[in-house]
Amino acid sequence: MATHNEKSHGFDKPFLGFLGNPRNANDQSAMLKHFVAATGEFVGTFLFLFFAFLGHQMAVDTAPDTGPGNVISNQTVIFIAMSYGLSLLVTAWTMYRISGGLFNPAVTFGMVITGTLPPMRGLVLFPTQIISGMCAAGVAAAIVPGDIQTVQTTLAPGVSVARGLFLEMFLTAELVFTVLMLAAEKSKDTFIAPIGIGLALFVAEIAGVYYTGGSLNPARSFGPCIAGANFQSYHYIYWIGPLLGALIAGGYYHFVKFFNYEEANPGQDSAGPDGFEANVVSSIDEGQSRPQVQKDRPDTLRSESDGFHPGYADRQA
Repeated sequence: MATHNEKSHGFDKPFLGFLGNPRNANDQSAMLKHFVAATGEFVGTFLFLFFAFLGHQMAVDTAPDTGPGNVISNQTVIFIAMSYGLSLLVTAWTMYRISGGLFNPAVTFGMVITGTLPPMRGLVLFPTQIISGMCAAGVAAAIVPGDIQTVQTTLAPGVSVARGLFLEMFLTAELVFTVLMLAAEKSKDTFIAPIGIGLALFVAEIAGVYYTGGSLNPARSFGPCIAGANFQSYHYIYWIGPLLGALIAGGYYHFVKFFNYEEANPGQDSAGPDGFEANVVSSIDEGQSRPQVQKDRPDTLRSESDGFHPGYADRQA
C-alpha cells in the first residue's frame, strides 16, 4: 500500500502504476522469463527485418543502373548490405538486454550447441524468430508499393544449388562465430559487440547478396516467401546452409575453448604493466620462458554489466 509520500500512479511507472509495482525478479518463474525474452526476440526480429526489407526494396527499385545480364549492380549490392548490417547493429544494441538480440534461428542453434544458450530458451526463440520474419515481410509488403518478391533470396545465373548451399554455410559460419567470440565470450569489448556483429553481417552480405541473396538466416528467407506466396525449388538451401554454418562455427568454438585459446595469445584484455605489450616483449626474449599472465578476474569477464548477452549456459531453463 502506497504511503502518503509515494505516488501510486505516474508516467514514471510501468503502465502508469495501474497494474501495480513491477514484479520481483526473484519471484518470476522460468517460463515467464522465457515469455518476456520471446517478446523481445519477436519485436527485435521484426524491426531488424522490416527495416532491412524496406532498405533492400528501395535499393533495387531506385537503382540507376544494373549489372551485365540485367542483374543488380555492385552499388545496389552495397546498399542492400548496409540495409541488413546496420539494421542488425542498431536493433541488436537496442534489444540485447531483453532477449539477447539473436534474431536468427541459425545463431540460436549455434549458441545452443555451444552451451551459451539454454536449450529450452532456444526452443522458445527459434519459432518466435520464424513467425516474426513472416510478420515483417507481410507488413513490408502491405505498407510500401512494389513486389515483396524483390527481397527474396535467389541464386544468381551460373550459381548451382550446391554452390549456393556451401556459400550460405560459410557466410553464416562467419556471422555465428563473430557472435560467439564477441558476445557469448565475455571480455572488455563485449559491450560494443553489436558493432562487430553488424559489420560481420555487412561483410557477409557484400560477399553473398549477388550470388545467393545473402540469407544467413532462415527467418529472413522464409518470411518473404510466405508474404509473396512464392517458394524457389531450392529454398531448402537457406535452411540447411545456415544451420551447417552454425555447426562449423560451434565446432571451432568448442576447439578453441578446449585448448584454452586465451593462452595462445595472452593479455588481450589487460591494460597495465602485464598487458599486451609487456607480454609480447617478454615472450620473444631468447632464453626466457613465457611469463605467467595474470588473467582477468572471472567476475570481470562474466559481469552482466558488460553488455551484449545473447544467452547464458548458467541460466538454466
